[in-house]
Formats: sequence, structure tokens, C-alpha cells
Amino acid sequence: MARFRTDCIERPLRICFEMMGHFVGSHPWWFLIGPLVLSTSLGSGFYLLKDRMSNNIEEQFTPVDGQAKMERKYIQETFPGNDSMFSRLRLSTDGNYATLIASSDRNILTVEALQDVLDLDFKVRSMVVQSDNQSFEYVDVCAELMGSCTSNDILDIIEYNANNIDTVNLTFPWYYSDSRSFSLYLSLGSVRLYEESSVVESAKAIQLHYYLCEGNNTETDLWLESFIHLVSNVSSASIQVSYATSMSMQWEFQKSPASVIYLFSITYAIAIAFSIISCWRLDNVRTKVWVAFCGVLSTGLAVLSGFGALLLLDQPFVMTVASCPFMILGIGLDDMFIMISCWQRTRVLDSVPDRLADAYKDAAVSISITTLTDALALFLGYNSPFGSVQSFCLYAGISICFCYLYTITFLGACMALNGQREAENKHWFTCAEIPEDLPTTNSKAFSICCVGGSYDRITEQEETEPMSHFFERFYGPFLTHKLVKACVFVIYASYLAVSIYGCFILKEGLDIKNLALDDSYIINYYDDQRQHFSEYSCNVMVAVKQPLLYWDEDEQKHLQSCISNFESLNFVSGTFAWFLSFQQYANATSLNVTSQEAFQTHLINFLELNSMFKQDVNLTADNWIQASRFFIQTLNETTMKDMMTGLRRTAEDCPIELLVYHPAFIYFDQYAVITDNTARTILVAVIVMLVVSLILIPNPLCSLWVAFAICSVIVGVTGFMALWGVNLDSISMINLVMCIGFSVDFSAHISYSFVSSCKRDVNEKAMDALARLGYPILQGALSTVLGVVVLSMSGSYIFRTFFKIVFLVITFGLLHGLVFIPVFLTLFGACGKWC
Repeated sequence: MARFRTDCIERPLRICFEMMGHFVGSHPWWFLIGPLVLSTSLGSGFYLLKDRMSNNIEEQFTPVDGQAKMERKYIQETFPGNDSMFSRLRLSTDGNYATLIASSDRNILTVEALQDVLDLDFKVRSMVVQSDNQSFEYVDVCAELMGSCTSNDILDIIEYNANNIDTVNLTFPWYYSDSRSFSLYLSLGSVRLYEESSVVESAKAIQLHYYLCEGNNTETDLWLESFIHLVSNVSSASIQVSYATSMSMQWEFQKSPASVIYLFSITYAIAIAFSIISCWRLDNVRTKVWVAFCGVLSTGLAVLSGFGALLLLDQPFVMTVASCPFMILGIGLDDMFIMISCWQRTRVLDSVPDRLADAYKDAAVSISITTLTDALALFLGYNSPFGSVQSFCLYAGISICFCYLYTITFLGACMALNGQREAENKHWFTCAEIPEDLPTTNSKAFSICCVGGSYDRITEQEETEPMSHFFERFYGPFLTHKLVKACVFVIYASYLAVSIYGCFILKEGLDIKNLALDDSYIINYYDDQRQHFSEYSCNVMVAVKQPLLYWDEDEQKHLQSCISNFESLNFVSGTFAWFLSFQQYANATSLNVTSQEAFQTHLINFLELNSMFKQDVNLTADNWIQASRFFIQTLNETTMKDMMTGLRRTAEDCPIELLVYHPAFIYFDQYAVITDNTARTILVAVIVMLVVSLILIPNPLCSLWVAFAICSVIVGVTGFMALWGVNLDSISMINLVMCIGFSVDFSAHISYSFVSSCKRDVNEKAMDALARLGYPILQGALSTVLGVVVLSMSGSYIFRTFFKIVFLVITFGLLHGLVFIPVFLTLFGACGKWC
């Protein structure tokens, strides 16, 4: 067979690195001081951090060009709100509000419990708030309905007198009085009815809302803050109270970065300690303590430079970016361990520039693959429709590039200076020259701290570390045994089966409460909301976008058929529409509205009597209906994704041009794009990773094994994260994109070492690869896990998810790099011949 090689890139890269290593080794101080000056300069961007913070939940955690945002724009332009006629039903946004849920383990519809609710309502409405030497109350900032503040239905029904509950027969879900109807399903939760009746027997929760006017954000924010302070200090023997405001989630989300700041110091302390311990040698000259310390420092400089540069370039800083340093630390230490391993295989008697040149030549492809794959995966993730993913990928990708730059400059310079100390046989701490062998006049204790510099006289290399010796003498031969290979296949088949099962049960979507810290007060509110008010879902707007002849019988049939299609959905409970009310009004008053002139004339009168409906009809100057809207009530009978897509599909199938919208659809849009976008990003990234591997690893078949490892690790991470309770959302998508790059690292190191081995037998090549890089790979994996393990203690779902997925990535990546891939490579003898 013809000799087949693809080293047209790999060989020049090794030569370039060899030349650079020699140059860095000859002028170490240049490359030590240069990165320090550069990172200090770029680090000045952190002064702008506060101005660059961008933690708006809607901007960062919903699709940038989501369909619901276009629908909202249409609703706001076509049906502008009326400040004097507030309607919760017709809000195009969540609005400004405070809300509380008063609950009881028994029945809250008792005189005692209702009196506590009324007392709390009075405190809220009479609460005095100070602002700029002025004071204001709820009545000064409330949303108005016909000149009065909006009220709560259940309190209106009992006329703000708890004793009246014994004289009122409440009906559910609607209560009808002589003058109006009340939607009690918005006020009463966990309702129990009398048998075969709509009369309420008991309820366990009451929800009150306090809507505020739009405009003066300063005053409304102050009032909302005062509301939180007031309600948080309420105590009652008969009711429990949970509460939230329209700004609560945003304010609570902004607390998350502060919750992990102290973890940074712990993480870097752990990383420094682990690096020093794993690089410690009993030989007082050959120990790599200072190199390990500088490796950690190098990753810190990379984060400082990458973040600082982007802050100077006016890039928004999203809270999710705060997890980047933990990842960069793992990548930087992985490269450091590879560099140290390559340095230890150089000839001790060579000059420092020559030793560094040889180390760079051996490490060139390994660390280049690591950086290139990690950075490319992240830059591909920048195409995500989520702002939080874009920000993370950009900051992480640029930081990885700086990490690579500082590894081959700053860390290389530190290795060169450490090499000069070794060449002069100086002590690692005192820098005093010490003897290589124990003088006969000194005790053995003297050798522990004052002797060093020995090396293997046969190979002229530094003595093999115990762990490298373990991989060479024990682990390699064990893994390449035929029986062990068979067991590896069984283990891999089990791993794949469990992973695929997990992929099928993976849930989609970000639960909004997960953006808050675990001890946040809004967690209790969301739990109560889910427990007591989960039967009914959104009251969805349906906009008729085209002019219709509403008086025409055929047009009415078309519209009615569309309504029937909506109501036939199992999660729709009813329709509320101005034209249905108008028809009832016409029938009740014996009006003929079958002609255009009569319809338009009587409609004006109807709208004057029912002024709220004016907000549902877009009239031209000559009273022509340009657009209108009606509402459908949905139930929690299906998932949010199926509800939204079902309504949109029904609207599209209607012969009339319709649009469905609810403010919550802004967040539900993530369900429509998250799976397809993640799958597309991963697919493109895998192809790119394959191309990179083909270019840098001089063997096509081994490059395919690297691509196989990527796919295998991604499937494993996706499946096991589902089993670990992690949903597919914008948070986990960030980590899956990062997973693509991480999953390459260990398998690429082993594959490249395998094809670069001079051994002829495939088993020997596998053992040689494990002997060379088994320990550095293990060090890199452990350093990465230790770098993120403190995040498992975080009170934030975002950072715990980051830990879970990084832990899975590193565990499965390590399993592939040290177990699966070496075994799979030995099964193809042709790979050995090509190499």
C-alpha cells in the first residue's frame, strides 16, 4: 500500500514552534515582561465593567429575533394602550405590578383569614414611600381604570368586609353579579366546589395584584422595593404569604454574580495547590513548582486580557460570562501539563533554548488542537439566537486565544528561566547552587532539602515520574490485553445505551425561576403559583390583521370557523371577543346590524357604552375596522411549547390572516429554536473539528476517531445531563457548545501521540502514547474538575449547571482519551502502518 500522509500542515507547524521555542528560550525576559505589560494595559477595560453589564433577562435569555417580539411590535402599534382604561388582559408586556399570594393549609375563605388578607391589602395601599424629600402612596402611582386605581376582584365581591363571605355564594371560575362578571380563577387558587355545582366550597389561596402606571420608573421601582420590604416582614397565624414584583426576577438575577465572587479566590487557590502538588518533585532542582505557579498566573492574565479587550471594545458583559474563568483555568493548565511533559523528554545536557525548542516542537500540535477546537467551537456558538450564549462564546473564545498566546510566550519564558536555574543546578527556592549527589559527610536528611539535579544517564532525560511509570509499565499493558479490550467494548456499549436513553427524555426550556438564587423569596412565590394557580394558563390575544366585513354572513362564518378551530384544541377553554358581545348587544336590543351602515353606526354606540372594547378595535377616520382582536383562555393541559405552536398553527390554517400573542410567548419562543439551533451548531462544529483534526493529525483514520470521540462525548453529556435533571435551555446550550471543544482535547492528544509514535506494533503505539501523555491528560482533567467543583456549592442554577456539564464533559472526555480511543485505535493495524 502506498504511504499516505497528511503532514503538510503538521510538519511546518512543528518547525515554526521549534524556531519560536528557541527564540523564547534565548530571550525569556522579553516574553515574560511583554505579556505582563499587555495584560495590564488591556485589563484597564475592567474599569468599564459596570457600564458594560447587560443582564436584561429578555434581551439575553430569549431569541434575539424571536417571532413573539415581532408580534408584540404589531400589537403595540395597532392597539396602543389607554392609560386611563387599564386592562390586564390587554397588556402587551408583563406590565409594572406587585403581587402576593396568601395561602392557608385549610380554607382561606374564612372570616379570620380574609380579615388578615384585608389588613395586608390596607397596609400595601396606605404604604408611604419617600422620594427626593417627597412622599407618595399607591394611589399616586397606580394604574387607573375610569379614574380609580385598579382593584382585586375577590375583595370587590366581599366589599372589603370579611364578614360578607358568609352571605356570598361564590361561583368558579366566573362569578356574576348584577352589574358585572368576575374572573375568579385569577384570584382564587386550589378551589374545591360542591358536588355537581359551580359554587365554591373552599379555597386554599388568594392572589392580589397591584398594577402601577407606566412611565415614571424611578417612583414605581421605589414603590416596588417598599412593597417587598413591607410584605417580607408580615407575619400572620392564619395565612402564609409569598410575593413578587414585575422587577423581582431582574433584581434577583443581578445578585447571581456577587454570589460566586468568593468562589474565584477558592478556585484559584485550589488550582495553584493542585498544580504545585502535581508538579512537585523530590528533586530540589528538577521540581517544577514555579512553572506550575506561572501556569495558573498565565490563565489569569489571559482572562484579564480577553475580558479587558472586549470591555474596551464596548461588548456587553452578561452574567453567564462569569463562569468563563473557571473554564479558561482548566484549558490553560491542560496546556501547561503538556508543555512540562514535553520539556521533561528533552535532553538535560542541551542548552535551554534547544530544550525549549524541542519541547515546543513536541507540544505544538497538541496545544494547537486544544486551542483551535475550543476557540472554533465557541466562535461557532456565537451564531446562537440568544444574547447570553453570544456573550459567553465571544468572551470565552477570545480568552482562549489569549491563553494560547500566553502559553507559548509567558509560560515558555517561565520554563526557560526555570531551565536556566536547573542548568546551573540551583535550589528551586533559595536559588543557591547545590550538589547533585549526597556528600559523604552529610546525613540523609540533608538530601531532602539540599540535593538535586539528577537525571537518567542513559537517556539523558529527566527521571520518569512515578505516575508516568505507572502508565508505561502497568496501565498500558493492562488496557491492551485482549480480555480487557472486550470488557471495554461492553462498557462502551452500556455507556452509549444509557446516553441515548437520556437523550430521549431530555426536557426543553428554561424555567424562569432558575435565574434567581436558591434562597430568593420569589422561589416561594413561583412554587405557590404552580401549586394553587396552575389550572388556567395564558389569556392569549388573537389579532385579526386584515379588514373584514363583520356584518357579512360569509365573513362571520369564516371568523366563527376559526374560533371553533381554536376552541377544539384540548387546552382552550373559551373565547372572549368584542364582536360576540356586540352581537349579543344587537340581539338584546333588536338591532339589525347586517348592513355596513347599520353595523358601523351601532358599533360606535356600543363602544361608547363598553369603552374597554375600544382598545380591541383599530378604526380608521371613516369608522372602517382596519384590525381587531379577541381573546382565548388556555388551560395547563399541555406543555408551553405545544400550546404556543398549536395556537400559531391554528392561526396559520385559518382563511383569515390572524396573529396570536401573549407576553409570555417572548420567553416561550426559546422552545421553538433551542433544539434545532443546538443540533445545527453541534453538527457544524463536529464537521469543523474533523477538518481541524485532518489538517493537524497526520493520519485520516485517526482523525476520524477524534471526530467519533466528539460525537460520542456529546451524546453522553446530553443523555446524562437529562438524567441529572438539567434541561436543554440557553444555559445548558452554552455548556454544550463548550463541550464540543473540550471533548476534542484528550482524544486528540492521545490520537496524535499514537500516530507520532515510532513503534511498529499498534499495542506498543497505544502504550507509548499513554506513557507519554496519560499523566498530563489526567492532570489536565483533574485540574479542570477542581477548577469548577466549587461551583457545585453555588446558590445559582446557572453556575451549578455549568459545573454539572463540565464535570460530565471532563469525565467522559477522560474516559474516551484514556480508555475507549486507545483500545479502538489498536483495532486498526493499518493505522499503525500509515503512521
